[in-house]
Amino acid sequence: MANDSLTSVHRALKVLTALGSRPLGVQAVADEIGTEKTQVSRTLKALSEEGFVERDPRTLEYALGWRVFALAAAGTDNRLRHNAAKVLRGLTRDLGEAAYLTVREGASALTVLSEVSGRGIQAREWVGRTSPLNCTSSGRALLLGLDADEVAEILSGPLPGIGKAPRTVGAVLKRLRQEHRAGYVVSAEEYEVGLTAVAAPVLGFQGAPIAAVNVSLPSFRLTPDGLTHVIAAVAAAAASLSSGSRGLSGT
Repeated sequence: MANDSLTSVHRALKVLTALGSRPLGVQAVADEIGTEKTQVSRTLKALSEEGFVERDPRTLEYALGWRVFALAAAGTDNRLRHNAAKVLRGLTRDLGEAAYLTVREGASALTVLSEVSGRGIQAREWVGRTSPLNCTSSGRALLLGLDADEVAEILSGPLPGIGKAPRTVGAVLKRLRQEHRAGYVVSAEEYEVGLTAVAAPVLGFQGAPIAAVNVSLPSFRLTPDGLTHVIAAVAAAAASLSSGSRGLSGT
């Protein structure tokens, strides 16, 4: 009995792995994992009842269900917070400036972790605070890669900002297209006078931003060469966290 249960678990895991790349019909799953169709059909039925797979009524193909993504998201969040603390410390040590981890909360960016430097003049403490998405580096980094309709829905209503901040959805989308190609966001005094910030997205297992790493500093301390170094360091920090997050999907 114990061996039968273990075999069923192994078969279920193989089925989920097969569906990880694309939706498949019962026979296609059976062929891919080398198991009889009747056994695969029973496994898919059980997984479907628990929300681990979903069946398209039109194509009759199965795809990963909501429960798989919920578990993956929970694991990503726990691991991200654990790994980010060390990454932020390294970033602050390298740059001598405050570093932050930010997530999206509705139409705002919420700072959840920070590492401050020993310098006398710094950006104010942001943990637990929210800021706009359209005119902050972390906010726009959290929008990179989202489709235009989704961005428009998120940014409904008047948009704040100063200086060269994009204050219409169209202006934000134009900026996002440029920043998506670059892979990072620079906000130079678009939210606060005298403050420049650089951010890069942390990508989750589906390739969408789940967080942003950003560094904020007084504008007078930032030279052109210094900006290049900050951009490279922030992008590398975000990429290291993205690699850890995407590992949940086996990539």
